[in-house]
Amino acid sequence: MIEVPAAALLAPILAQEVDFFSIGTNDLTQYTLAIDRGHPLLSAEADGLHPSILLLIDQTVRAAHQHGKWVGICGELAADPKAVPVLIGLGVDELSMSSTSIPLVKAQIRGLNYINCQQVAQQALSCDSASAVRALVE
Repeated sequence: MIEVPAAALLAPILAQEVDFFSIGTNDLTQYTLAIDRGHPLLSAEADGLHPSILLLIDQTVRAAHQHGKWVGICGELAADPKAVPVLIGLGVDELSMSSTSIPLVKAQIRGLNYINCQQVAQQALSCDSASAVRALVE
């Protein structure tokens, strides 16, 4: 489980030892941005589309795929309609979400173009904030 930045940074080494990676985006976001997602004044700033989170996801996916391993995403980000094209463009293999979110995300994915998702993901990695990423995928 990739839930802390240190694990994501070590993904190239860890990928040699695991069967797959599951990225827990709620904890990864909290620990990367140093924002308590339960804090009433700060929780809105804990956005999994922050470029630092996307860079960690990208690094993890690349490392896993180099070793023939798959990567799943769990947490709120997996069902976020703004995040889905970016995650697909980064090469994420699986999205784990509540059963109530599946129909909407499934319909969204069916309407996406993979090449476009890859282009959006690369642009998102160059953004300077989560709000810039959200504006990009608008």
